[in-house]
Amino acid sequence: MLAPVRLRGQRQDMTGNTEILCIGSVLWDVIGRPASVMRQGSDVPGRITRLPGGVAMNIAMATARFGLRPALLTAIGRDAEGDELIRACADLGMDVSHVYRSEDLPTDRYMAVEGANGLIAAIADAHSLEAAGDKILRPLVNGTLGTDVSPYQGLIALDGNLTRQLLENISVSPEFGMADLRVAPASPGKAERLMPFLNHHRAMLYVNLEEAGLLCQNTFSDAAIASETLIKRGARRVVVTDGGRSAAEADETGVITGTPPEVLVTRVTGAGDTFMAAHIAAETRGADRQEALSQALTAAARYVSGDNAL
Repeated sequence: MLAPVRLRGQRQDMTGNTEILCIGSVLWDVIGRPASVMRQGSDVPGRITRLPGGVAMNIAMATARFGLRPALLTAIGRDAEGDELIRACADLGMDVSHVYRSEDLPTDRYMAVEGANGLIAAIADAHSLEAAGDKILRPLVNGTLGTDVSPYQGLIALDGNLTRQLLENISVSPEFGMADLRVAPASPGKAERLMPFLNHHRAMLYVNLEEAGLLCQNTFSDAAIASETLIKRGARRVVVTDGGRSAAEADETGVITGTPPEVLVTRVTGAGDTFMAAHIAAETRGADRQEALSQALTAAARYVSGDNAL
């Protein structure tokens, strides 16, 4: 059995300041939420908020709430919005010392509308992150966090907002060859970018049922079948979620399942990132597979209900 890397009590970077690297999108989330059900063309009163977001940022924020110390590898512009975002990240407990600050690329943004019936529409503008490319990974090659001969050996949360080519390069890069690599697509539209990690010897995939189907070029009726199929296709370890229905975690030894608590859904953006962060944190505390899955499902349910208590 290829067991997950246990990092409880360890500090894995060269400076001893972090327990998990979060690589990917860090941007401003602009979210509109009414209290009513919405459909195409709806024009209703509600609230519009702007908060630090992005998959990597959401995972970093959640892991910080769970007691880990996250560092960000991302691209943030040197514009006013970027300066404000850097300050907000630092105030939330992120290590921002390794962030690539671009002189000519604007800070990225994500915009979504969520009705009482769930996500209505969303647009992710992560073009600056894509344009920055492998510049965001320099600390992993220049000796700050690791090199190709002495690679980083800790936890890495990687999101699919990076370009397909960069993700392919990461999947075979020696700089990632010793890490406990946890990978999630940014959205179903980017799920197929994770194909190179289906056969990665140290990667664990976190996907929802739709994303699992896209990776397998199939459709699935439940998470257990989807997770088992991903393992058969070469994945080392996977978690498949399905909203309020049962989730599954699988490796070569078999499949386990768990069902989230029933809650009133008040928000959905960031729920999958919270699940992933809670699962990682549970394993660093020594939880077994079933305990980690259960704790992650409970944390995600609390998040979508609007309860941030951990």
